[in-house]
Amino acid sequence: MIVGIGVDVVDVARFERQLQRTPGLRDRLFVAAERALNTRSLAARFAAKEAVAKALGAPAGMNWQDCWIGLDGNGSPTVEVSGTVAAVASGRGVTRWHLSLSHDGGVATAMVVAEGELPPATR
Repeated sequence: MIVGIGVDVVDVARFERQLQRTPGLRDRLFVAAERALNTRSLAARFAAKEAVAKALGAPAGMNWQDCWIGLDGNGSPTVEVSGTVAAVASGRGVTRWHLSLSHDGGVATAMVVAEGELPPATR
């Protein structure tokens, strides 16, 4: 069952300017494994993190470091969660994530589907 869906788009040039203006932003938004990526890839990962938050209903208090985008054995992007994001996902019954990333021109896009079973209290 689909528990939540989220989508987000990021203007890559605008995102790059923000990273340049706020040097600590890269460390605040991304885990160590993500930080070395190029700006276009970071923009797509930021869009994915925003889409995850939207799929979970955008609750307050989630830590950006508790959601990161990894790669599976085939090189496809995956949603990885821990801490605050994992707790919200578990509370909403999420057991599996589906992620699609895309780039076109100066825009990065992410689509996330949270799959699982709704907890009894929310059915």
